[in-house]
Amino acid sequence: MSRSGFASRSYHTRGLVLRTHKLGEADRIITLITPKGLVRAVAKGVRRTSSRLGATLEPFMEVDALIVMGRNLDVVSQAQLRHPYGQQLVSDYTSYTVGTAMVEIAERLLEADADSTGKQYLLLHGAIALLSKHRVDSGALLDSYILRALSIAGWAPSFTNCVKCGKPGPHEALHVQLGGVVCADCRPSGSLAPHPITIGYLQALLTGDWDTVAEAGPRAKKQAADIVANYLQWHLERAVKSLKHVERT
Repeated sequence: MSRSGFASRSYHTRGLVLRTHKLGEADRIITLITPKGLVRAVAKGVRRTSSRLGATLEPFMEVDALIVMGRNLDVVSQAQLRHPYGQQLVSDYTSYTVGTAMVEIAERLLEADADSTGKQYLLLHGAIALLSKHRVDSGALLDSYILRALSIAGWAPSFTNCVKCGKPGPHEALHVQLGGVVCADCRPSGSLAPHPITIGYLQALLTGDWDTVAEAGPRAKKQAADIVANYLQWHLERAVKSLKHVERT
């Protein structure tokens, strides 16, 4: 290929590695989330011990990549490490499982809504970066990420005003399928009655109020985690497999 031909078929992008799959004897297919969308590309020879890209193109790593467009799959020509988040996450099982759930959710949401890629990329990057620092409860961070990611995708829940009539809260009932709290007049059958502290905790997760999140007890965390998981499954219309491996504290 000529130099001009190579340039016309290649592009630079930064991205977070979501997952990898083996291909042949020495290659891998790399799935990246980038500010422009999902990218699936072959990284040739990365499974060889001599490869310079092997340690760079691992899950949770943020990279600057040079991608060459191909007929069937693009090819990762170069990759430079920006942030080695994977090194901090793989050393802690709980953080690793939470990170795995985050990237699976991100991929699912972008497959359904490619228009929100830029915002989803920034949200996931911020969540993975915070997770790698081990400064907040990983389970709470996961639930906060899920609520925000769903909001970006167009499914923002409400934990203050009634989701049916808009009446200001606080309200005692919550309906997962409707997307939040409901007042006494609008409350349909099948509504939940979580503890008021749980509803406040859910709102704190949604807004990133980490001081309020830190004050929550085990009961509120457990109730909220179940509600968030059910809300996610309702919109994705299937379970996120990696969630079942997340250890809650």
